[in-house]
Amino acid sequence: MQNLRLILFMVVCFIFINATPQGGKINFTEFKLENGLHVILHQDNSTPIVSINVMYHVGSKNEQPDRTGFAHFFEHLMFEGSANIKRGEFDKYTQNAGGNNNAFTSFDKTSYFEQLPSNQLELGLWLESERMLHLRIDSLGVETQRKVVKEERKQSYENQPYGSINQELFSNSYSVHPYRWVPIGESQYIDQATLSEFMEFHSQFYVPNNAVLVIAGDIQPNQTKLLVEKYFANIPKGKNEIYRPKVVEPKQTIEKRKKVYDNIQLPAVIFSYHMPAQGTADYYGLSLLQSLLSSGKSSRFYKALVDQQQIAMQTGVFPVALEDPGLFVAYAFANLGKNAEELEIAMNDEIEKVKTGEISDMEFQKLQNQFEAEFYTKNATMEGIALSLADYHTFFGNAGVINSEIEKYMAVKKTDLTRVANLYLVPENRLVLYYLPKNLQTLGGN
Repeated sequence: MQNLRLILFMVVCFIFINATPQGGKINFTEFKLENGLHVILHQDNSTPIVSINVMYHVGSKNEQPDRTGFAHFFEHLMFEGSANIKRGEFDKYTQNAGGNNNAFTSFDKTSYFEQLPSNQLELGLWLESERMLHLRIDSLGVETQRKVVKEERKQSYENQPYGSINQELFSNSYSVHPYRWVPIGESQYIDQATLSEFMEFHSQFYVPNNAVLVIAGDIQPNQTKLLVEKYFANIPKGKNEIYRPKVVEPKQTIEKRKKVYDNIQLPAVIFSYHMPAQGTADYYGLSLLQSLLSSGKSSRFYKALVDQQQIAMQTGVFPVALEDPGLFVAYAFANLGKNAEELEIAMNDEIEKVKTGEISDMEFQKLQNQFEAEFYTKNATMEGIALSLADYHTFFGNAGVINSEIEKYMAVKKTDLTRVANLYLVPENRLVLYYLPKNLQTLGGN
């Protein structure tokens, strides 16, 4: 046991040493090419690995209501190949070099990334420059990816128990803002879109002046800068205005409720409250409140609903951090024999306790320690650091926030948790979703 504790202690120390070099500060340099591409370099020569992240400031929010799913569609299409990369061989380059690559799309951004041995840095930069400048957008590729995206939607949303939760959550929480559709989009719009529409979307958003390139790991900054200029400097700046929706979601003044009957066995209850955008003062208070309610088995939701009352098999709370005002979501999945009404009452009770009850100093200190550990662990790898630097530049206009944002979390006081709970976690600011087994639809029960 003594040896096990020593090993665990050494592992924790290793993580934090690598996550917070030089006294906790993550150093980086940055520059901008004439075509508008912003470049950030973080040097860490402790291991021969390099992470590359290209983040485009485009997500489902930038789509039109009758053409949703475009950003996610391009997440797939960007792996089709280019003028100099044969169709379907993008992945082979990274795999043969001993690395890996992936991508993801959200409401506000699309991120493409590779992790490679550091001696393969030039390969990674060539790959990313190829799809920025020479992406193959043709009928064969588009038709191939139409099928892939529609199949993904069927598997993840339509044929999956509880699979439509996100879609129901956002479409009912928002009335006018483009967050009302989720990144996967609607199949009929992908079917209806023409090749020229996809080409136009690419020419507007997948351009250097709408992107940030982050390279983190075993690099030499001067040499890396030369490589970046070699592969990216000649890519033309986008000529079209980049569409940024200015829609403001009106303040919700009455509680919304909906029942969804699904092919499930156990009921679920989901609350979604409107919350401020990421980076705002109350966003930090709500983030810590989430940890108080649901982070780990000692959290309030877990102890009350799972351990003590045993009415839920799973529960949680998470803030959806978005560029525009997002959602604070709480959920619970019922235990066998329990119903949605019981879940809702228990969830409400725990939320009300935060509004009116006392948070002990010990509980609050534990909460801060836990949150601080999670924050630093997020930047414990080169991949994590690259993603964070890209995020902070894209949404804050300042990559240096990576070294200062933790102070905003730690500045939150106990009284702030009570205040934001009373301000935002109120019935008139929320949607209540009941997910119910289909057999209850004919019985009229819950």
